[in-house]
Amino acid sequence: MQAALSILGRVMLCTIFLMSAIGNKIPNFSGVVGYMKANNLTWMPELLLGGAIVVLIVGSLLIVLGYQARIGAMLLLVFLFLATYFFHDFWDPRHGEAAQLQTIQFMKNLGLAGAMVFIIANGSGAGSLDSRKKPKEPLYT
Repeated sequence: MQAALSILGRVMLCTIFLMSAIGNKIPNFSGVVGYMKANNLTWMPELLLGGAIVVLIVGSLLIVLGYQARIGAMLLLVFLFLATYFFHDFWDPRHGEAAQLQTIQFMKNLGLAGAMVFIIANGSGAGSLDSRKKPKEPLYT
């Protein structure tokens, strides 16, 4: 039961990252690039977005599979930090009434970042590829 719940939790946690990449960033690539430019990310936004897509997919798959999940969590933590700083800066007075929405997005990302820190500290848990029992080495060969 612990393995099934651990796998389910990892899938649930990473669904937001996978859907962000596959359901939004890839099919709306040019629109997302425009959004990035509007938020002052004008230095190679296509390359940055391509990198973000790779990070979202690879990081999520590593966590879901429980293979090198700490590395996957570090990738997603860096993504969360950068995305939160550049796109959910509720402290910027230009947001006006939209500051409340940006605060909610900031807090969501803070919670997700906390989950990434938890995985970095504790690993991926039961039911992961990393938790498989390794064969014992013979004492003598």
